[in-house]
Amino acid sequence: MSDGAGSGGRSRNLVLAAMIFAVAMTFIDQTIVSIAVPQIQRELGLSSTGVQWAVNAYLLSLAALFAFGGRLADTVGHRKMVVLGVVVFAVASAMCGLTPKGSVAEAWIVLFRVVQGAGGAIMFPAALGIVVQTFALRERGRALAVFFGIAGGLTAIGPILGGYLTEWTWRAIFWVNIPVAVIALVLIWIAKPVTEHRPAPMDYRGLVLIAGGVALSVFGFQQSQIWGWHNPGIGLCIAGGLALLVIFYLVEKRTPSPLIQVDIFRIRAFRVENLVLGIAMLVFVPVFFFASEYAQIALGKSASQAGLYLLYFFLGFVVASQLGGRMLDQGGAKRPVVLGCALSAVGFALWAGKVTQLNFSNQVWYVVLAGAGMGFMLSPASTDAVNRASRLSYGEATGITQTVRNYSASLGLAILGTVSVSQFHSRITSSLVAQGMSHSQAAAEAAGISQSQGGTGSAASIPGFIRLDFAYATRTVFYSMAGIMALAALVALFGLQAGRQEDPAEEPAPVPAGGPRADAEQRPLPGDPDGR
Repeated sequence: MSDGAGSGGRSRNLVLAAMIFAVAMTFIDQTIVSIAVPQIQRELGLSSTGVQWAVNAYLLSLAALFAFGGRLADTVGHRKMVVLGVVVFAVASAMCGLTPKGSVAEAWIVLFRVVQGAGGAIMFPAALGIVVQTFALRERGRALAVFFGIAGGLTAIGPILGGYLTEWTWRAIFWVNIPVAVIALVLIWIAKPVTEHRPAPMDYRGLVLIAGGVALSVFGFQQSQIWGWHNPGIGLCIAGGLALLVIFYLVEKRTPSPLIQVDIFRIRAFRVENLVLGIAMLVFVPVFFFASEYAQIALGKSASQAGLYLLYFFLGFVVASQLGGRMLDQGGAKRPVVLGCALSAVGFALWAGKVTQLNFSNQVWYVVLAGAGMGFMLSPASTDAVNRASRLSYGEATGITQTVRNYSASLGLAILGTVSVSQFHSRITSSLVAQGMSHSQAAAEAAGISQSQGGTGSAASIPGFIRLDFAYATRTVFYSMAGIMALAALVALFGLQAGRQEDPAEEPAPVPAGGPRADAEQRPLPGDPDGR
């Protein structure tokens, strides 16, 4: 089936612009909220863990529901799901901006951040599926480089705009999504993008299993800061979540119309690209959170100045993403993915070595290098993975890659957040003991300071020794990020095959006699099992 009326002479570039504005909200929200974290925390009285949940709830919801969103796009229609997702996201953004002060603040903002994530999960796979179906394979790398590059550029505006809006009110960082949503809806109405989709039953059992597995495992990592790793509940949550994901995989293999056709992981390139993306996304979203807090707490920068700090990361990212897209079209995914992961690892290591000097000018080029590495690898890896799907499964393939990306981002924020708080607590304890406080008193005082990320006053009122201690905690986090990206480079180097993907037949697979996806065993796998 086709999604909407015939497009005839509709400009592909207009379709691309419409989809960029649709997903821009999800990109902007990943960074603009990070800039406002200290202000949100102080005004609403949230703990460090509570404010991390305000960031992580969005990522967690995205990760848990992306597969559902991709399946909806393929079976209900891509354009319908983009419009629905934009509307849900905009309404949830408005409600986040209306968060009341007091005891309900944390529950309120976390709830509507979850709804925001649900809107993004419905919208993004459908939007990317439209772009993929609109452009031929040999033009797709460049088109998606523009898609991710411009979206990344809009994301770069997020920290700057967020910085200035936050100086007025942090609530405006959510309200800014509303005009972006209106522009997106107008462009979609004008462009009227057309894609193919195939109605099929929805696998709600699979949805419950994957959502429960993602949520429970990330919750375990996140709560480790509050309960402590000695608490058996942490291990039970993580193990239970992973068990649900294993059950999900086994159930999907035997489901006639599954939420995810897990046999797609038999394709080597798809499997490896998702593994690389999963490793890299442990870093990509968390870096905004930690860099923003470092700039405001350790460097004493204002919110708008912290936005400029993150802008350097995106300068490297946007330029390199265009080069990476061209390299994908010309010679395949391996070269830009390996190069990008390696450059990013070097960038983070060099950046980490400078953060304790508390001098931003000494860090600029390393920030740019880390961003450039991410730009080289993210778009080619995502594009190459989606290219492995058949024409009627682009939404599903996108749902899988985005589930992996956002699940990893949630885990990265939870795990690296634990590392940051633990290191910060240890450094403050040592500093207070050195000033003459007993170890027990110092540990108690450090616990309160580390949970409030330096204190509840303005950034300018944070003592110098706490600024330095926070910088050392950030250094540990950035060194960890360098190691993670080095691992991603090794996986890409030994797991991906060189050369371009062969152009597959663009025609949709025939519908089995039993109905669409009536028998997953009969449906031909997209691409070549060897990953070529």
